[in-house]
Amino acid sequence: MVKRTQRPYVSRRTVKGRTYYYFRRNEKFVRLPDNPDSPEFDHAYWACRSGRNVAVKTSFDALITSYLASPAFLAKAPTTRKEYRRTLDQIRAKNGPKDFTRLRRRDVIAARDTHAEHWRKANAMVEMLSILARHARDLEWIDFNPAENVEKLKGGSYEPWPPWALDAFSREAEGTALTAYHLGVGTGQRLGDLCKMEWDHYDGDAIAVVQGKTGQRLWVACPADLREYLDALPRTGRFILAKNLTHPLGKRTVQRLVEGVRKKIGATAYVIHGWRYTAAMQLAEAGCSDSEIAAVTGHRTLQMVQKYRAGANQRRLSRQAQDRRDRT
Repeated sequence: MVKRTQRPYVSRRTVKGRTYYYFRRNEKFVRLPDNPDSPEFDHAYWACRSGRNVAVKTSFDALITSYLASPAFLAKAPTTRKEYRRTLDQIRAKNGPKDFTRLRRRDVIAARDTHAEHWRKANAMVEMLSILARHARDLEWIDFNPAENVEKLKGGSYEPWPPWALDAFSREAEGTALTAYHLGVGTGQRLGDLCKMEWDHYDGDAIAVVQGKTGQRLWVACPADLREYLDALPRTGRFILAKNLTHPLGKRTVQRLVEGVRKKIGATAYVIHGWRYTAAMQLAEAGCSDSEIAAVTGHRTLQMVQKYRAGANQRRLSRQAQDRRDRT
């Protein structure tokens, strides 16, 4: 029996306990390498999908295959590798056999603008082309980076949510969107880490977190309002943001539910990642030190933490100045 895999045109056949992979499209039937996670499998798959063997030694396909096998890529966190592969597959599908050394700045801008309606995807394209160009320089294919300093598109704000947006969201949201909100603002973690939080990670006082992006292990104490919310929340599965008894909801599902509330309250300019910034800003305004803020958010450098402290100090000084003005 042949089973279809997630990749288009790839079939899987198991014979006597051994699994074989094939590329099947129309009359074409080609055996692929046994390990679907290997660079060799990627290379063979995209060669078949392009309809011809990759003859150019400096092709996009050859460069991507090389990068996927590089220490720089393999050292990334699993979630980061997954995100990179998603963009790399898009680049490969369109440019696989083309010569990477012919890539120019105008081509990078054109690739960005193709996804202009989705600014995250557009910026991911610029970032990935720049990463590939740096790898090509290391291989001495090129001596310049055509994606360097290409301006990224601006989308939703990564600034902290203003009080009116927080109040409106907490009033209008319900179910998953409200739970995500409390977890996001309460713990200051990224959405991917919120989705992976399990009830067993919560001890009634704090939540244990392993950050997907950094691999850093954190013990995040929960503020009183988050503890109160979680203690009253029905447990419908293993995960706090549960899809069913054993699996969590995906990031895109949560994003879609949150986006519905954002549109309803007129807060489309503010994104989920802003909750992480909101937590840091609230901690800074409460007088927490840089180290205390980083202990909650898990920032590995203090540069971003100091940004929030500067904003909090500016607000405090402004308030003091105006209060003094009122008194006189």
